[in-house]
Amino acid sequence: MKKLLVLVLTLSLVLGMFACAAPAPAAEATEAPAAATEAPAATEAPAAAPLYIPVISKGFQHKFWQTVMLGSQDAAAKYGVEITFDGPPSESDISVQVDMLNAAMAKKPAALCLAALDTESVTEQLQACKEAGIPVIGFDSGVPNAPEGSIISTASTDNTAAGALAADKMYAIESVAAAVAAATKDAPVVISVISQDATSASITGRTTGFVDEMFKLCDAAQPGLVSVTGHDKWNKASTSGDTAVEILVSIAATTSVTDCQAAAQAVIQKAPVAVFCTNSGSVDGMLAATADGSDLDRTNGRYKDMVVVGFDSGATLLNAIRNQWFFGAVTQDPYMIGYYAVELAYKAIQGETIPAVVDTGCQFYTVDNMDDPDIAKLLYD
Repeated sequence: MKKLLVLVLTLSLVLGMFACAAPAPAAEATEAPAAATEAPAATEAPAAAPLYIPVISKGFQHKFWQTVMLGSQDAAAKYGVEITFDGPPSESDISVQVDMLNAAMAKKPAALCLAALDTESVTEQLQACKEAGIPVIGFDSGVPNAPEGSIISTASTDNTAAGALAADKMYAIESVAAAVAAATKDAPVVISVISQDATSASITGRTTGFVDEMFKLCDAAQPGLVSVTGHDKWNKASTSGDTAVEILVSIAATTSVTDCQAAAQAVIQKAPVAVFCTNSGSVDGMLAATADGSDLDRTNGRYKDMVVVGFDSGATLLNAIRNQWFFGAVTQDPYMIGYYAVELAYKAIQGETIPAVVDTGCQFYTVDNMDDPDIAKLLYD
C-alpha cells in the first residue's frame, strides 16, 4: 500500500513539473498603427555643376568685343556650359588682363579661352594650365609664341591675309596705282599704314600682311625703288639705295584716341596717296584728325585726294564709308570668333580632336556692297 502511495505521489510531482515548464500561450500579433510612416523614397543625386569656361578678351568696352561676347554666350547656351567674359578697360592694360587670368584660374576651370595682349606676360599661367590639364583656346589674335603644347587651338582671323587683302584692294584703286607708277626718286610718293601698337599679334599681323603685299605690288611697278620706314620691326631699305615709293609705318604712342589722332596727323603731314588703318583705334584716330572724316570728302574735303582704308566696323567707320570718306574696310566676323572659341573649348574638354587653327574669315566692303546680306551680317554699329 505504501509503495502504491509513493508511486502516485511521484507521478503527481513529475506531471506538476512539466506543467510549470510549459510555455505560455503566444500573444496575438498586433496590427501596425494606421499612422505608421512609409520608408523614405530614395533622393535623386544633385545635378552636376555645368562646366566652367572663362573667356578673357583683350578688351571689353568696344563693340567688337561685345559682339565676340554674344557669340561666346550663344555657344555656351548650346553646349550647356557656364562662361564668364572679361576684358581690361583698354588694350594697353596688360597687367589688368593678367590679374583677370589669375582670378579665372583660381576657380579651377574646365577649359579657358584667351586673347592675350602680351604673350610674355601670361607664359607662367599658360604653363600652369598645361601642367594642370586645363585646355586653353586662343581667339582673335590668340596667344602667339606660347609655350609648346599650351594652346590647344585658336579661333581667329588670318590677320596677315587680311592685311594683304587691304593692300590688294587699295592698289587696285586707279588713283593709287597711277601715283605709284608716276613716282620718281625726285618726286616720291608715300603710302602709309597706321597701327595702334606693335605688340598685339592681330595688329602686327595686319601690318605685316599689308606692308609685304604693298611692297611686292609697288616694287613690281618701281623695281628697286621701294622702301619701308617708320618702325624697326618693318623697316626695309630699297635695293637701289634710292626711293620712289615710301611705305611708312606709323605706330601710336598708346592706344588712346588722342595718341592715335596724333599718329594720324603726323602721317597726313607727309601727304600720303593712301593710308591703311589697321584697327578701330587707328580708324578713330584718323577720323579725329580729319574733322570726323569730313576733311576726306571726295569733292570739297581738305584731303579729298587721300585714299583711306579701314578695318573692322562700328558706327563711325560705317558712316565714313557710306559718305565715301573712307574707300572701304576689311571686316572680321567677331560673332563667330567668340562662338568658335567656346565651341572649341567644349570639344577639347570632351577629348575630341580639333584643328590647331580655325580661320573665322574676313571680307572687304565698300559703299557698293556693305548692304549685301553676306556682308551686312558681319558689320555692327
